[in-house]
Amino acid sequence: MSGLRLTADPDLPRQGGVDRPLVDVAVGILLRPDGRFLLTSRPAGKVYAGYWEFPGGKLEAGEDVLQALARELKEELGIGMRDGSCWRTEIVDYPHALVRLNFCKVTQWSGELQMREGQSSAWQDLPVHVHPVLPGTVPVLQWLAQERGFEGATH
Repeated sequence: MSGLRLTADPDLPRQGGVDRPLVDVAVGILLRPDGRFLLTSRPAGKVYAGYWEFPGGKLEAGEDVLQALARELKEELGIGMRDGSCWRTEIVDYPHALVRLNFCKVTQWSGELQMREGQSSAWQDLPVHVHPVLPGTVPVLQWLAQERGFEGATH
């Protein structure tokens, strides 16, 4: 796990105070063979609506990260995850929740993308051309840039 904790919107008060529970979230980085990756917008009515992020969601009782990710991809995007692996973890302190983001690379899936929550989607490369990007997404863009051997603008 990352030793750092990213604080999103540090000037805003934290809901739940100092002793907030840590919420585990499975996040999928869908990677096409050409290197492009999928970002989706947060739907209206959700915190950070309109911000772009990698798809995923909270783990439910009894699920591990990959099980949760497979469920979330089916619920949100209508696709079946065929090949996914846990990659990195980052803790993000958002004003509304303290979140552990469990990032997984997904290289194979079945089905056609369906935006089941009214969100938008965009296949992106670095630097991304959609804005604004959710704070928890930024480290992933930096990690992808490092893997690809360039440190240029990621968002």
